[in-house]
Amino acid sequence: MKSISFDATEAICGAFFILLGIFFAWQSYGLELGTAFRMGPGYFPLVLSLILVGLGTLILVRAGKVQGEPMGPIAWRGIFLILPAPIFFGMTVRGLGFVPALFLSALIASFASHKMKPLMAVLLSVGITIFSVAVFDYGLGLPFQRFGPWLNF
Repeated sequence: MKSISFDATEAICGAFFILLGIFFAWQSYGLELGTAFRMGPGYFPLVLSLILVGLGTLILVRAGKVQGEPMGPIAWRGIFLILPAPIFFGMTVRGLGFVPALFLSALIASFASHKMKPLMAVLLSVGITIFSVAVFDYGLGLPFQRFGPWLNF
């Protein structure tokens, strides 16, 4: 039979996050809050501190664990393919441009799953790129180069 245990380390971390969030929420009340449509300088810190309190509560609840659950294997493939993708995007977006940098970043990240086939990865990357260009360039009108100086388009 499985028994419930209490992980003191997670409980301390959760309590620390809650206390830190409460402290920053209290500090943000010294600033003008404003409304959601006209945010004052204290609005965003208050929202972030409330999120921190929520995450701390979640960690505190998770501190009570069921013993006997084995820890799964570490997903090394995901670590080495998902984490570098946004770094690659940030380092190449000015040189390659938005479209190629986003396509290659999505392609790199898509191979984190061992179930992903090359054709599906390319189709997924094309879909993400088309959607992102439609939203950020046409929809929001953000000023960025679609193709950068490294490509000479």
